[in-house]
Amino acid sequence: MTRLVDSFQREITYLRVSVTDKCNLRCIYCMPEEGVGLKSHSDILRIEELARIVRIASQLGITHVRLTGGEPLVRQGILTLVCFLSETPGISDVSMTTNGVLLPGLARPLREAGLHRVNVSLDTLQPERFKKITRRGHLRSVLDGLKAIEDVGLSPVKINTVVLKGINHAEVEDIAMLTKENPWTVRFIEFMPFWNNGWQFGNRYVVPIHEIRDKIMAQGAYPVESDAGRDDRKDKSGRGPASYVKFPGAKGSIGFISMKDHICSSCNRIRLTADGFLLPCLLSDISVDLRTPLREGVKDDVIAGLIRKAVSLKPENGQVAQTRATCPGANPSLSKIGG
Repeated sequence: MTRLVDSFQREITYLRVSVTDKCNLRCIYCMPEEGVGLKSHSDILRIEELARIVRIASQLGITHVRLTGGEPLVRQGILTLVCFLSETPGISDVSMTTNGVLLPGLARPLREAGLHRVNVSLDTLQPERFKKITRRGHLRSVLDGLKAIEDVGLSPVKINTVVLKGINHAEVEDIAMLTKENPWTVRFIEFMPFWNNGWQFGNRYVVPIHEIRDKIMAQGAYPVESDAGRDDRKDKSGRGPASYVKFPGAKGSIGFISMKDHICSSCNRIRLTADGFLLPCLLSDISVDLRTPLREGVKDDVIAGLIRKAVSLKPENGQVAQTRATCPGANPSLSKIGG
């Protein structure tokens, strides 16, 4: 099989696909309460266009596709897309990151369509705090969604928790305790200010990841290397961006992720926005337009060439790009590119 290799000899095997810029929540660290300016319906890639891009990418060496948003489960046709992708030769893993609100009714259909795994965003176990963070929705829906995906075999279950000082940082031990009785991986993520949302959240909410880890270790956890700690972004040794610990006798594991932990050196991913732009790096303003040539009717080899171009533009690390990404006007909002 053809291999996609960037200028720094990293093999690119993982494509994150934002299927919509819409979301049914308004999480305070992701977008303002009134939402963000949405693309017109005609700007958003059609299901068939998304499927075609993935098919071409699979022929170049992409093996893992993760569906993101906005919130991917609000996208009409999402089950059809999952079915298309799961049947694409060369794609061995189709996963999704979701806020979980709609999972109770969609877990089984997603599994039947061919989805393999789900990551669920969950930042608190307190109903009122959930409303404060998300500005809408109900915690019970997410908890029911977690049970639903476990019941239908969408595993391993991963929970992503963004830690915010003064908002939910006092809950990290309680959230970590979920792993004692559940075979889940809880990953604590250091909040990264991302400025181009038309608002300014600021560094005052950042809790350094080492502080979070120290709190969990103080509860008796110990470092592990486990299958539960396997991640989407690995170097050749199999290591992902998170370090993992585990409580004695626990069924699950706890991970810690920070953009400052030199995770760029082993990054094996590219991102497709809902309106058809391929991003070689989350922290860069570089993008390659796929939508225009798609709709001009170009052949597959042209799209393949553009995918290779995007990979060739991938920076060695995000440190230089991050300077631009944290300044107004540099990047699309995090809510539009799926993190």
